[in-house]
Order: sequence, then C-alpha cells, then structure tokens
Amino acid sequence: MLFTVNTEVCTRCGLCVADCPTGLLVMTDDGPVTGKGGCITCGHCVAVCPTNALDSDLTPRSEQVDITKEQKFTPEQAELFLRSRRSIRNYQNKPVPKDLILKVLDVARRAPTATNTQSISYIVIRNKETLLKISALVLEWMHEQAKTVPIMRLYARSAQAEVDKGKEYILRDAPALVVAIGPKKDIHRTHDSGHSCLTYAELYAPTVGLGTCWAGFFEHAGESGYEPLMELLGVPDDKVVAGAILMGYPKVRYKNIVERNALEVTFDED
Repeated sequence: MLFTVNTEVCTRCGLCVADCPTGLLVMTDDGPVTGKGGCITCGHCVAVCPTNALDSDLTPRSEQVDITKEQKFTPEQAELFLRSRRSIRNYQNKPVPKDLILKVLDVARRAPTATNTQSISYIVIRNKETLLKISALVLEWMHEQAKTVPIMRLYARSAQAEVDKGKEYILRDAPALVVAIGPKKDIHRTHDSGHSCLTYAELYAPTVGLGTCWAGFFEHAGESGYEPLMELLGVPDDKVVAGAILMGYPKVRYKNIVERNALEVTFDED
C-alpha cells in the first residue's frame, strides 16, 4: 500500500485517523502515517480529507467522484422513491440488452460488502431454454425437499398446480435471471454481501425502466448447492449462490403506493 500526504496542505485535523475503521492511521507532526493494522481499501481516509491532502494507490483520489456539488434528494423525494419500489412478477416478452444489465450491475458492485471484501460476481441467464430448465430443476428440488420439510410440501404443491396450468411460476417468465455468487469459504459474509449488492441492483433498476423481483425459490435451491442446478449454471466449486433476482421490462405500471403495516419500534428509554 502506497499512502501519500501532501504536507503543504494537510492541516492535521485528524478526520482521517478518526474515521479509519481499522485504526491503521496514526497522526504525527508531519500528518497521518500508517501504523499497525490492515487496510480494507474503503477509501474513507482519502474521501473525508477536507483539503485533498491524502492519496492512496489502493483508492486513488483520481478515481473518486466529488459529490459535494451534486444535487441531493430531498427527504421527501427519497422517501417517495423507496416507497414506490414494487416486486415485478409480470414481464414483457422483450429481451433486456446486455449493456443495460451491465449498467445496473455496475451500480450494484458499489454496494457495501462485509469488511469491504467486494467478493460478489454474477451469472446472468437470458437464454429462454436455459431459464425453463432452471425452473424445472428448482421445482424438482422443491419436490425432493417436500419429502422431509413440511412447509415445502405446501410450496411444492402450489408451484406444481400453477405449472400444470401452463404458468411459469418459478421464474415468472422473466427475460433475465441475475445470480450473485461469492466465496464458499466465507459463506455467511457472502450471503450478506450478495443481498446487499442485489438490493442496490433492484433499487436502481427502475431508473432505467426495468423491474425486478427476488427469486426466492431459486435462491433456496441454489444455496442448498443442488448439484444439477449448480452444473447447469456453471457455478465454480469454490463459489456459492448468494442471492438472485428476476429482471425485465414490467408489463404494467403502478399509479399508487400501497400502504404497509404500521411501524413497530421499541426504544430502551423515552
């Protein structure tokens, strides 16, 4: 790690030291220096410096975006944006361009990950025949699970009933399935990081005209490591499924925001 300080403009305010999550930075008369500890490449030190005195080869200032002059959401706009998010289960029969999916996932990769591991990668399935095979394998897995898991009997029967009616119940005829994968050796952090990244993806997707929905049944089958499904997806042996979302152009548009259950909060004191 190459950490540099422009001592001519550094005021030794201590913000970088105070905000370093690992305690790596130590303040001296000549400004901050690296001490004992590790760097998780979060870039906080460079980003927080009020005089642009710091730089690092791991998080170069030249690659950081100045957001001080950007227009921000008002609280009301942010609330409206978040509340208007919908799970999309009806999609147009229209392929999603590769470039548009990449645009969404490029935002998703910037989501917070456990200790900034940034270990999530993606498998995107758009081939209709492959999507149908995935749906069939997930339903097959559900029936297997139903033999020993009581609640899965209900899910499997319900899913099968819809499939028997000619409906694509598992993946909802979505034109794309986005699967997040990450290191098997750190499965708990991988799961959390995958969901964090996919949350960014599903929140950003509507801004480019796309809709998404969490692929719950697929995710459970994937997280179980169901071998036929893993082979079809081509998941490497050292990776696990960390989440998945359906993606496509919504068939309908919603005019209103639906109310949710009342907020329940308990504070330790008034």
